[in-house]
Amino acid sequence: MQATATPDQSRFQTRFNLSAGKVFRRKDLVDQHPSVDRELGRYVRSGVVRKASQGLYYVPKATPFGQAPPDNDALVAKFLDDKRFLVFNPSSYNTLGLGTTQLYNTTVVYNHKRHGKFTLAGLAFDFRQKPHFPSASQVNREFLLVDMVNNLDGLAEDTDAVLKTVQAKLGNFDEKRLQQAITDYASARTRRIFSQWAVHA
Repeated sequence: MQATATPDQSRFQTRFNLSAGKVFRRKDLVDQHPSVDRELGRYVRSGVVRKASQGLYYVPKATPFGQAPPDNDALVAKFLDDKRFLVFNPSSYNTLGLGTTQLYNTTVVYNHKRHGKFTLAGLAFDFRQKPHFPSASQVNREFLLVDMVNNLDGLAEDTDAVLKTVQAKLGNFDEKRLQQAITDYASARTRRIFSQWAVHA
């Protein structure tokens, strides 16, 4: 059975044109209502609106199991005021078949604006400011490989063992895409590692 909005939720959504799951800032509502602070405070107290972080709010989604936070992408986009970012979990490296097995609770956000760890709507995000990163649709195995080597020191894995496995299984990756990923996204240290492997190949 699908959950429905309460009358108070419906009034808020109609008044401010904010649907369930919408993330917004106070400044987004200022021009729509002269007493926005009073109205917003009342809806926060009643639970119709939740505070995600300082100055950031969202309308929770009603589900049969209770209220749910918005999608990660919606939270991050409004927090950054930018749609250029990449959200992923380091556990994605495990899909490469290189012997990594650790699972991570960290949600990493590559972006152009913010750096540091922030909690949004009760969820932990690790924002890392980077000049270059692919869009979600452009992420492939070769990017994940380069990114894993970039971040290997911060992973709960045996670094030497992982690097030996990577070197042994480089043939499982598309050479052209790998070279492009190294050019576009590799750190100086990662470039040196791949260069040394090429010399000894």
